[in-house]
Amino acid sequence: MLKKGDRIIIISVLALVITSSALLFFEKNGGKTVTVKENNEIIYKGSLYENKVIELEGNTVEIKGGAVTVTQADCKNQICVNHRAITKKSESIVCLPNKVIAEIE
Repeated sequence: MLKKGDRIIIISVLALVITSSALLFFEKNGGKTVTVKENNEIIYKGSLYENKVIELEGNTVEIKGGAVTVTQADCKNQICVNHRAITKKSESIVCLPNKVIAEIE
């Protein structure tokens, strides 16, 4: 027969496992929408999982396989082009010279 302390430990471990599993599930499935803005105006808002190329005045944004990248920019520093692909909620790529933001929501 289990003692009171054993029951508390078992319940605590089960609660920890359930909470951890829920956090991992929601982390994986966090971001589902991509918003691309130019001059603070929404140019595109759509699924992160729909492959699409968005041509802007000075930039090209590519959505492919659940990731977003800036593949081309006509600015000098190319920071946005060299930025790693974004895949998670609240991540963004910003091109300051061209006033372009690609963000996952």
